[in-house]
Amino acid sequence: MSRIGKKPVTIPSGIEVGLNGSVLSFKKGNAQKELDTKELVNVKVENGEIVFTPKSEDREDRAFWGTFRSLANNVIIGLIDGYEKKLEINGVGYKAAVNGNTLVLNLGFSHPINHQFPKDVQIAVEKNLITIKGNDKQVVGQVAAEIRSYRPPEPYKGKGVKYLEEHIIRKAGKTAAK
Repeated sequence: MSRIGKKPVTIPSGIEVGLNGSVLSFKKGNAQKELDTKELVNVKVENGEIVFTPKSEDREDRAFWGTFRSLANNVIIGLIDGYEKKLEINGVGYKAAVNGNTLVLNLGFSHPINHQFPKDVQIAVEKNLITIKGNDKQVVGQVAAEIRSYRPPEPYKGKGVKYLEEHIIRKAGKTAAK
């Protein structure tokens, strides 16, 4: 039984939720998001809550039950607070700058890396810190992972792009022969 799926998602004031067939639509101001359940779960919007129930007691249906409940909760959190990821650049000469809808990264290669990011994502750069903000958890995480993948941190000196809260386990390296 899904412990997550059992909990109803409360709809905070200021967010309108509509149900059209199997598609949940969320709206706050001019920001709008949709979540298509593909008729894998039963959905009810009542008394300021979204209630999910499984189609049957099959293992797969119960898995979708908790998944779609979490996805709906993530959409609501994204519309209210938004999501944020921070990346840190470590290395001599490594730098980043935002140019319109492009993040320009100099990461020790012979050329700069131009990373196009979606319009619904905002990126800010302060010294060696890149802040990625948006209202879609999956998109913010994907953009952060793509930027990190250009130069993942290496274990000897820690050079590269890492998440701010990430801890790099360092290796000792070679020792001098006696």
